[in-house]
Amino acid sequence: MPAEITRIKICGLRGADAAVAASNAGADFLGFNFVEGVRRQLHPDQGAQIVAGYKRDRDDSNTPGLVGIFRNQNASWVNETSASAGLDYVQLCGDEDDDYIAQMQLPIFRQVRVKQGTIAIELAKIVTPHLEADRIVILDHYSEVSHGGSGLSFDWAAAEGVANRDRVMLAGGLNPENVVSAIAQLSPWGVDVASGVETEGVKDPDRIRAFISAIQNA
Repeated sequence: MPAEITRIKICGLRGADAAVAASNAGADFLGFNFVEGVRRQLHPDQGAQIVAGYKRDRDDSNTPGLVGIFRNQNASWVNETSASAGLDYVQLCGDEDDDYIAQMQLPIFRQVRVKQGTIAIELAKIVTPHLEADRIVILDHYSEVSHGGSGLSFDWAAAEGVANRDRVMLAGGLNPENVVSAIAQLSPWGVDVASGVETEGVKDPDRIRAFISAIQNA
């Protein structure tokens, strides 16, 4: 059966205005990327300023969780950056092991990148330990050159019976035009979008609102 509510995460935000637009439209989570060398990278001071501007200007009727995206970075630095920015969660996208995760001071989103040819039973074995550890899992497209936010999808058949589990989010190639099909096929607990709500590489408030509206009306 479809989930009663499909949670929505708008990721890769680089400005307070786009964050406010996402929050006011009904997003459940907002993602800010601190991974080194990526197009959407925020430096710690920059991220803190954007979050502060967002909190100043948002409509307090909706208060989504704020997620910092990190990949194989020093654990102390991740904790310090998250605290400085006033984040609620950290999203780990690299090779961080359980010892590393134990050092985190905030709840965890865990990215799981789905390789071509993966079948659902294999994916379930990867996802289950993270869910049992109370992490939110994000299923994303696997690429050797990109670690998320590529705008590419994986074969959704690999997530049959996995994406609809509690605290599993579907990512990779979603946009306002195809997210309803994804929900119809997989009934995911949540969906995560970055490139799909951009125009020429910049977050587009109209596409953010269209994405969230499509989900709310699905």
